[in-house]
Amino acid sequence: MIAGIGTDLIRIDRVIKACEKESFLKRVFTEKERQLIAGNQNRAASNFAVKEAVAKALGTGFRGFGPEDVEVLRDSLGRPFVNLYGKALSLSREKGIGSWHVTLSHTDVLVTATVIGETLGDLPGSEGCCETGADRGADERMRPKNN
Repeated sequence: MIAGIGTDLIRIDRVIKACEKESFLKRVFTEKERQLIAGNQNRAASNFAVKEAVAKALGTGFRGFGPEDVEVLRDSLGRPFVNLYGKALSLSREKGIGSWHVTLSHTDVLVTATVIGETLGDLPGSEGCCETGADRGADERMRPKNN
């Protein structure tokens, strides 16, 4: 069942300009994200849009947590996925969200991100599909189990 839907549309150039400031990069993006976007500033805009969309899907916006608590990475095929930390992870668990679906689209000027948070109980074979691990200090991370 869908527990939350979020979408965001932003101008790519605004995020690229903000990324000129090291303080913005460190405040908004995790270390892994900064490595990912180092060679591709458009990815910074895409990641930022996903972060905003996740905050909307959680129903809170960025209240009680920040953009650094929503990490956006890519799998081996380039498909975006999210890792949640801190209060964002807690809110996701409270809503029963066990799976996030992410899609991105862009033009030369704009990027849009849409995310869907899906509850675990309604996913076929979802029993025990997710686990937590500590990969960022004391924070926890939600990730699929490797079967």
